[in-house]
Amino acid sequence: MKNIKNSFFYLTIIGGFSALIYWIILKGKMLEAGQNIIPRQTGNGHWEDFITSMGHNLQNPLAILLVQIITIILVARFFGWICRKIGQPSVIGEIIAGIVLGPSLIGMYFPEYSALLFPKDSLGNLQFLSQIGLIFFMFVIGMELDLKALKNKAHDAVVISHASIIIPFALGIGLAYFIYHSFAPSGVEFVSFGLFLGIAMSITAFPVLARIVQERGIHKTKLGSIVITCAAADDVTAWCILAAVIAIVKAGSFTSSLYVMAMAVFYVLIMLKVVRPFLKKVGDLNSTRESLNKPVVAIFFLTLLLSSYVTELIGIHALFGAFMAGAIMPENNKFRNIFIEKVEDVSVIVLLPLFFVFTGLRTQIGLIDDPHLWKITGLIILVAVAGKFFGSALAAKVVGHNWKDSLSIGALMNTRGLMELVVLNIGYDLGVLSTQIFTMMVIMALVTTFMTGPALDLINYIFRDKPTLIPEEISNRSKYKILISFATADKGKTLLKVANSLVKKQGGNTIVTAMHLSLSSEIHSFDVKDYEKETFLPVLSESENLNQKIVTLFKVSNDIDSEITDTANHGEYDLLLVGLGQSIFEGTLLGKVLGFTTRIINPDRLIDKITGKEGLFENSPFDERTRQIISNSKMPVGILVDKDLQEINRVFMPIFSKEDDFLMEFAQKLIHNNGSQITVLDAVGEIKNSRGIQEVVRSIEQIAPNHIMMMQERIIKKEFLEQQDLMIISLESWKKLIDSHSIWLNNTPSVLIIKP
Repeated sequence: MKNIKNSFFYLTIIGGFSALIYWIILKGKMLEAGQNIIPRQTGNGHWEDFITSMGHNLQNPLAILLVQIITIILVARFFGWICRKIGQPSVIGEIIAGIVLGPSLIGMYFPEYSALLFPKDSLGNLQFLSQIGLIFFMFVIGMELDLKALKNKAHDAVVISHASIIIPFALGIGLAYFIYHSFAPSGVEFVSFGLFLGIAMSITAFPVLARIVQERGIHKTKLGSIVITCAAADDVTAWCILAAVIAIVKAGSFTSSLYVMAMAVFYVLIMLKVVRPFLKKVGDLNSTRESLNKPVVAIFFLTLLLSSYVTELIGIHALFGAFMAGAIMPENNKFRNIFIEKVEDVSVIVLLPLFFVFTGLRTQIGLIDDPHLWKITGLIILVAVAGKFFGSALAAKVVGHNWKDSLSIGALMNTRGLMELVVLNIGYDLGVLSTQIFTMMVIMALVTTFMTGPALDLINYIFRDKPTLIPEEISNRSKYKILISFATADKGKTLLKVANSLVKKQGGNTIVTAMHLSLSSEIHSFDVKDYEKETFLPVLSESENLNQKIVTLFKVSNDIDSEITDTANHGEYDLLLVGLGQSIFEGTLLGKVLGFTTRIINPDRLIDKITGKEGLFENSPFDERTRQIISNSKMPVGILVDKDLQEINRVFMPIFSKEDDFLMEFAQKLIHNNGSQITVLDAVGEIKNSRGIQEVVRSIEQIAPNHIMMMQERIIKKEFLEQQDLMIISLESWKKLIDSHSIWLNNTPSVLIIKP
């Protein structure tokens, strides 16, 4: 009755008011009498009108901007992905994406498309939006600086950092002396041109350097610590020098620039002595995600924007204000993490690629069309490398580092990346750099950033002292070694239970290594140590409860799947145990199909996903990534599908073929070390034909009677499966179960899938 009433009301309201609207429109048409109405129809029919309207919509500035953003993000992410795959920072790919979309490639070979996608009238909007992205990014860079580390290690860091600035700065000004007449824009003073070349030569890309240090696993070494501190000191010093250079260029003379610099000093004092204590109080009161509400976030964003606005008014660029605002944020790591999460995704993924492409639109490699110009480009690269690389290495050697570490510091400090592009764009906007010299310097930024990884590899090769991820005690091959790789602490605890049940009574004859890998894009340099401690604390606590000694291994990587197999293979482990989690299998089909270890709630969905509809091992775009760990590992691999595994007392082990006889080794280990009750299912009557399996069963019954039981039932009761703690099955047999659509799979306990 209620539904009829509601339907009647709905029809009455819609019908009545629709009729009223129609009547008003008819009456309104009469009001047009005597008015000079211009017809909107421009075509010969409705379809032509629609096409014309679509054409106008495509020329709308907002539509152009949106399609530019979509194209830029897609192309930048694609080239960034390629660079990560070849071991280079993604920032290189994003810079290349900008050059590809600019006049150097698309504009040269597809000028019509380039003019359609990037019309000159639209570049202003793109520039302003990219500047907003840069402001947010510099804010994040400021927050990523660990000022405490600068205080604690100031002596060596300041010596190396300032040497790595003054030497290339001097060489840059010297280079400017020789190329001023040929490449300086008309009307630009030598001082302005020379100062900008000097600062461009002396900059270091702190965020790119920090990512490289983390990905190479040297962040906890003396080398990693000193180079991060040097880069931080370099960033602070270089940005202060840049602010002074901008002041001199804008003021027109050194005397008038003194007023600008005096105001800049006053601004910095206000930020440090007034604004910073205020923000610290706000941060201390709102350090949790729940308390960091919109009004509080608004305070910090206003601080960022006001700081940027003030420095732009003073004449030292808004980016310096953004950097300063980030540097004075509360030092509470939890607070900074929360705030970085709010800012970084939009700035790095959406807005920052706009800056790369806008830089690419200014970069015209086609202008360097003469061998002489390429020689000048090579000279610029040579000066940049000589000043930064060798200047940093020489200073590091003088303060007491060995040659290997000194050269490594030089290679890392030579990384320029995004910071270089920021400086170059400021110089271009001020008219100090011509398009030609700007293009040459962009090429220099690419080359010096790209060479960092290969240079480090070459240094390690020459000195034959490659850092290893494998603890020294693991080299003893007489010990049974298990590597567990986990994504979260809960998964680590569960995998540790499995490992412990296999080696519990073997004491000193075993080594269990717990490894956690994190993506370099998901962790910040200032928070690495705290993150590592927080991640391993529950696992170490569980190891104490189990009385199981473990070795911990932590690394930041940009290719986690490969890192797992490389670590396992180089360490010559006897067994690799992995849990299915985001940090390990994100994006792979195993991760999609089997689900994360703590998320398998409905097994029916698991079967629906696996049984041929998505193709677990065939016809899959994820095939190669899925098989990477399984295929590239030289030892047995156990993949745990966890359904809240608490203990491993009752274990179910189906045997489908004679090739499954290797599973009996795990049965022996579980019975000997954990006293588990093993139920072996002779699924297809193969055990009677396998002498090896029969001999193992007899030996177990002699040593531990009543701990192993044979089954030959074809129908497995739900009650039996619910009583089991764990099912151990071979990878090939697991595939057969999936192919057969076995109903009892819906009721399986936690599953350990083993590839021999």
